[in-house]
Amino acid sequence: MDPAHAHARHWDRLAPRYDELSAGVERRFLAASRPWVAARASGRVLEVGVGTGANLPHYPAGVDLTCLERSGPMLEQARRRAREEGLRATFVHGDAGATGFPDAAFDSVVSTFTLCCVPDLGAALREMVRILRPGGSLLLADHVASDRWWVRAPQAMVDAVTVPLAGEHFGRRPLAHLAGAGLEVLESERTTLGVIERVHARQPG
Repeated sequence: MDPAHAHARHWDRLAPRYDELSAGVERRFLAASRPWVAARASGRVLEVGVGTGANLPHYPAGVDLTCLERSGPMLEQARRRAREEGLRATFVHGDAGATGFPDAAFDSVVSTFTLCCVPDLGAALREMVRILRPGGSLLLADHVASDRWWVRAPQAMVDAVTVPLAGEHFGRRPLAHLAGAGLEVLESERTTLGVIERVHARQPG
């Protein structure tokens, strides 16, 4: 079995209990970034890697939301959450690196705590830029390589376990790729010893 397929199966197996298993990490480290990102989205919005739908309650009223997820069981959890909360969205089973959407199809593209797990970070970012309209917003939050050397060292040790097991990287930093993709960074901030980074970038035009 190729590594990408094995990693996908790992997340599929976790899906039914993911919210329960990640509740402590979510509350302490991730939750604050979700409204920061989602509140900046507008118009036609694509969320790449919706997971179990933790961002769904935080989007402004009136957005036209499409949610993309490569794990079928995770996508079903997100659909269930949307139904329970009375939220309207379109759910699509697909890949971050090849979404199948037309060029410039979205006003905002959102991704939170997903780019750490995509097989090819560069391909995923290029795809997000392709489907973002001129003047549109790319909104990201992720755990990244810390700006403190004494934190990066244990992150590298964690990578040695999580990358082979689940394809999850703690040493990536998507922001470092955005200028090369032609995007203008409007806002960025780090929290939690530099491990969590939030970014609002714009497509020129």
